[in-house]
Amino acid sequence: MPDRSPRPEGAALPVQALIFDMDGTMIDSMPWHAKSWVAFAQRHGITMPADEILRRTTGRTGTECMREVFERELPPDECLALVNEKEAIYRELFDAPFAEVAGFTAFARQAAARGLKVAVGTAGDRHNVAFALERLKMDPPPLTIVGGDEGLRGKPEPDIFLEAARRIDADPARCIVFEDAPFGIEAARRAGMRAVAVCSTHGADELAGPHVIAAVPDYHSLLRSHFLETLDVALS
Repeated sequence: MPDRSPRPEGAALPVQALIFDMDGTMIDSMPWHAKSWVAFAQRHGITMPADEILRRTTGRTGTECMREVFERELPPDECLALVNEKEAIYRELFDAPFAEVAGFTAFARQAAARGLKVAVGTAGDRHNVAFALERLKMDPPPLTIVGGDEGLRGKPEPDIFLEAARRIDADPARCIVFEDAPFGIEAARRAGMRAVAVCSTHGADELAGPHVIAAVPDYHSLLRSHFLETLDVALS
């Protein structure tokens, strides 16, 4: 897939922070989420196809996902139990074949070395975040992690990204979001942030927008194109 180089206006403001989605953006987990949804749906007699489940749930919080999949309101305690069940299946399936999106940890390390603040904004819960970070061994670790079990609205609402920016004292207009899903790309736009589309699960055409400054297959591509060196970094 050809890369789209950053547009000139993409570097108009000095950049303070990079905010990464997790699933499909930091880690190559989406096929395993799909498999876990299939197993979960079979247990509960849900007939919705896996691709429809993913379309309706990717980027949403666990509670929002369960209400989408069961297509009815569910009490909070029932939602939590169902989320825990589904995500336990996912972690069991993804444990042995765990993999990052190619080049992610090297890219994040270089970003931090250049003085950029690195944060995570994900709809995943604390258990999935711990699962991922234990295996990624990011050095340095993210300055903050905003998860989908903190009571914020899920994507495409901007809440998760805005909270990540707030916690690291970054101006949203000086943040770049890295996302692999349409809901996440839209959440970045609503947050007033620029975005890089990581095309691990969707095509560049599905992740397009006036705020999207690049579309790439993985982080090796960004490293080869010296993407970080094109950014005017705000060292404050």
